[in-house]
Amino acid sequence: MNEIDKSCFICDKHAGLITTEGVMVYEDDYVYVGHIDYNGEQGYLGHLMIDLKRHAPTLGDMTLKEAKSFGVIVARVSKALMVSEGAEHIYSLVSGNSVPHLHMHIVPRYPDTPKQFWGPMSVHEWSKAPIGGKVETSELCLRIKTYLETYAHE
Repeated sequence: MNEIDKSCFICDKHAGLITTEGVMVYEDDYVYVGHIDYNGEQGYLGHLMIDLKRHAPTLGDMTLKEAKSFGVIVARVSKALMVSEGAEHIYSLVSGNSVPHLHMHIVPRYPDTPKQFWGPMSVHEWSKAPIGGKVETSELCLRIKTYLETYAHE
């Protein structure tokens, strides 16, 4: 049974108490991967979130089974963004300052992004950054999901 914190946005999301427009890419017993929800607005394509399903605030709070699942999916999703979306670099970020439930931002950097926009919080500010709405986000997530299913054992 997953531990749930009744005051936690991510726990509420996984318990089905709230819905988001983020699109699910992958899920197992320990982790959930989805595209970040931009609250109906267009957003940076490929900005994914990896959530630990059990309520745990930090990387150091994971069990070994959770850590294995988390680490493996970080690598697999990063590879999928590089292969299927042409990302040249993948940023990852864990903060926990605003939501104290372990989640990692996975942010691709695409070719030709000027150096002044390099960084997980800067790439989306470039005027030519790949921005899309629900349709483009859903299509990207389907490509990532298909890649993960096709290359499940790599």
